[in-house]
Amino acid sequence: MHALPYDEARTALRGRRLPAVLVDLDALERNVDRVAEMIRDRGTPLRMATKSVRVVDLIQRILARGGKDFRGLMCFAIEEAAFLAGHGFDDLLVAYPTFQRHDVELAAKLTAEGRRVRIITDSTEGVSRFGEVARAVGVTLEVVLCVDMSLQLASQHLGVHRSPLHDPRDVVDLARRVDATAGTRFGGIMGYEAQVAGLGDDSPFEPLLNPAKALVRRVSIFELGRRRAAMARALSEAGLPPELVNGGGTGSLHSTTPDTGVTELTAGSAFLKPHLFDYYRDPHMQALEPACYFALEVTRKPRPEMATCLGGGYVASGAVSPDKVPRVVLPEGLSLVETEMCGEVQTPLQGAEDVRIGDPVLFRHAKGGELAERFSHYLLVRGGEVEAEVPTYRGQGQCFF
Repeated sequence: MHALPYDEARTALRGRRLPAVLVDLDALERNVDRVAEMIRDRGTPLRMATKSVRVVDLIQRILARGGKDFRGLMCFAIEEAAFLAGHGFDDLLVAYPTFQRHDVELAAKLTAEGRRVRIITDSTEGVSRFGEVARAVGVTLEVVLCVDMSLQLASQHLGVHRSPLHDPRDVVDLARRVDATAGTRFGGIMGYEAQVAGLGDDSPFEPLLNPAKALVRRVSIFELGRRRAAMARALSEAGLPPELVNGGGTGSLHSTTPDTGVTELTAGSAFLKPHLFDYYRDPHMQALEPACYFALEVTRKPRPEMATCLGGGYVASGAVSPDKVPRVVLPEGLSLVETEMCGEVQTPLQGAEDVRIGDPVLFRHAKGGELAERFSHYLLVRGGEVEAEVPTYRGQGQCFF
C-alpha cells in the first residue's frame, strides 16, 4: 500500500541529495482529519505523541490541523519537553520515568517558569526524588502515575514490562504517597495498552499467529477497560480524583473510549503511518495512509535483475523480526534480499530489471519517529513539489537518548 505516486516522488527529488525523507503533506493532513473525526464526539481530546514524529514543523502542523480536538504533547524525555517549551509549546506530559537529578531539576525549572509540565513515575523512589528536588527549587511538581495495562492470564504476561502498578489498590497507595509528599501533587494516571495498540492482527510475516493476536486484543480491550475505570473510581473514592487519565495509542484509538475511564487519548504514528501499522484488521487503521518515505539512490547493478542502493540500514527498535526492517515500495516489483536485508551503507534489491543507476527507490520505515534520528531534514512535498525543507530534532542539534 502506498499513496505517493512514483513520478511525483521523482520530480520532488530531482537535484536533491539522497538519501532523503519525503513527507506527503496531503496524506498527512487526511490522516489528521481521520483521527479528529474518530474522537470528536467522544469528549476525549488527543494528546500527540512527539516520539513518533520528532520534527517541530510537523508537530505544529498536526496540532493546528487537529484544532480543538487535539491538546498538549506527550514527550519522551524531559530535555525534549524543555526543547519544545522553547518553541512555544505547553501542556507537556513526559511519559517515561526519570530519576536523574538533572532531569528532575529541569522539570522543576520549567514549572517555575510557568510551564505546564507533568512528570511520570511508578515508584516510591521516584516520588521521594521529585519531592526533594521540588522543595529545593521551591515549586510543586505535578506527578502522573504510569500504570500497567498489560494482560495477565495465569502465569502469562501479555504486554510490555514497565510499571509495577497493576491493581487499583497499588495505584491508590502510590497516589497517596504523592499527595503526602511535600513538593509534589497528584495529577492522574497514564497507561499504554501495548498488547492492543501495538499488536497487529493481520501480519503477513506470521499469518498463523494472527487469530491468537486478534483474541489477545479482544480480551485485553475488555479487561483493561474495566480495570482502568476501576482505578479511576478507586482514586476518586480515596479523595484523589485524577484530573488526567491518559490511554490509547494509534492501534487502539477505536477501543479506548470514555467508558474505559480515559479523559484523553494519545497517538502519534497515525499521522505518518509507518509500515508496522499496515498489519491491523481494524477499518480505521486500514484507512490511514502512508505519509512518510525515505529515498535511496541506486549506485550499483551487480546483475541485470538486481540493484544496490546507497544506505538503508534504518531498522526499527523492538523485538528482532522481519516487520522491523524497512519496506521497499517504489518502483513496484522490488524486494529485499533475505541474506542481506538493509545494510548500514548499502541495500541490495531484486526484481530490478527496469531500474537504472541513479534512480531513486522509495522505502517506508517500520516506526515513525525513529527515522528522524538518521536524517537532519525532511522534505515536505505536495503534488510533486517540495513545499518546505524542515529540520528534525537531529537537524536542530538535539539528541535526547
